[in-house]
Amino acid sequence: MTALVIRGGRLIDPAAGVDALKDILLKDGRVAEVAAPGKLKQANGAQKLDAKGLIVAPGLIDIHVHLREPGQGYKETIASGTAAAAAGGFTAVAAMPNTIPVNDSPEITRWMQAPERGAFVRVFPIAAATRGSKGDALNDYAALKSAGAVAVTDDGRPILKDNIMRETLAAAARVGLTVIQHAEDTRLTQGASMNAGPTAFRLGLRGMPAEAESGMVERDIRLVTELRDARAHLHVAHTSTAAAIAAVRQARRNGLRVTCEVAPHHFLLTEEHVGLYNTNAKMNPPLRSAADRDAMIAAILDGVVDAIATDHAPHALHEKEVEFENAPNGITGLEAALGLSLRWLHKEWKMPLGRVLSLLSAQPAALLGLKGRGTLTVGSFADVVVFDPKAEWTYNALDTKSKSRNTPFDGWTMQGKVRWTISEGRVAYASKGREANANPA
Repeated sequence: MTALVIRGGRLIDPAAGVDALKDILLKDGRVAEVAAPGKLKQANGAQKLDAKGLIVAPGLIDIHVHLREPGQGYKETIASGTAAAAAGGFTAVAAMPNTIPVNDSPEITRWMQAPERGAFVRVFPIAAATRGSKGDALNDYAALKSAGAVAVTDDGRPILKDNIMRETLAAAARVGLTVIQHAEDTRLTQGASMNAGPTAFRLGLRGMPAEAESGMVERDIRLVTELRDARAHLHVAHTSTAAAIAAVRQARRNGLRVTCEVAPHHFLLTEEHVGLYNTNAKMNPPLRSAADRDAMIAAILDGVVDAIATDHAPHALHEKEVEFENAPNGITGLEAALGLSLRWLHKEWKMPLGRVLSLLSAQPAALLGLKGRGTLTVGSFADVVVFDPKAEWTYNALDTKSKSRNTPFDGWTMQGKVRWTISEGRVAYASKGREANANPA
């Protein structure tokens, strides 16, 4: 559809400071008009969605997903992963480079964005910081950015060498790219499969010490400090320990451009959810102690955390149905993130709805410099999520749009049901019975 009116909804646009009943006209992939109910001037002939009683918000943006293509389409494809994203209210996702081959070239970056991939929502590739993510030679960041990369990272193969990380921060700063670090000193975690603590001891598993994360964060912050370049931007992926959050908080107080994200599983679950070797509770960073979990909650509520990101990491059933130590790390998360955030951050812990939505839209857009996204001001991209804030529902992994079902949240009660997801003016997802009304507005 070329023109679409969303009528009668409560527009919450944190970036624009708007929380009011509004009608919105979407035209040619952009927001064309926002007005009080019944006051649109250009809506003649447009198709309409009735959003009465619903929340209308900027489309959600996930800055940390694994879409598995190229190379591992049996786990997920760009099409299936973005279908799951749309069902969860996401209109843009940033895809990590740990593909096969690694996304360390403009060619792969462009391939991931090609129309032939069948994406339901916008995909923003994040490119590898070093060739093959081997931690030695830097890639051509200017060429990667020109091809569409929005950040660089070696993701699950963190950059251990000080000189290489220093060069990465400096080179990325020169071209205006964020450096994302999976903070893990892998020299301390070899052979480990969960958090070091009483649960690991009881299960007879080797644990990852919290210092493997916090020590890397502290090292990276030191390098940013030494660089003395205000353009340098360090972003800490999936932060999971109290000590790492404390380091980020202090870096911010010192005026450094250091940001972080937290995943829902790290603010809701603890190491005890591993139970009796539940591989759907195995991820990296691992589920941590209750004290670490509480520190994540506190940091979200007090504003230290910049974004909620899912670290959506699909795996095939046969890969997870093995011994705990041999199972791959990662869980799916795109379809549950909004429901979990509304159920716990908003309903349980009383975080204002606008702040929750900002963590899922405006702030992620700002982190990666995604201009025209994360807001519904006139001229911005027509990326919208419409959801029922009062609807309670149960997440059923069997109903997922993803090719994989490796989630610890199967059967959990969620708050806030997505009714429509609109990506650049197109309805990318509509819940049953919520198809667009074809009658003129």
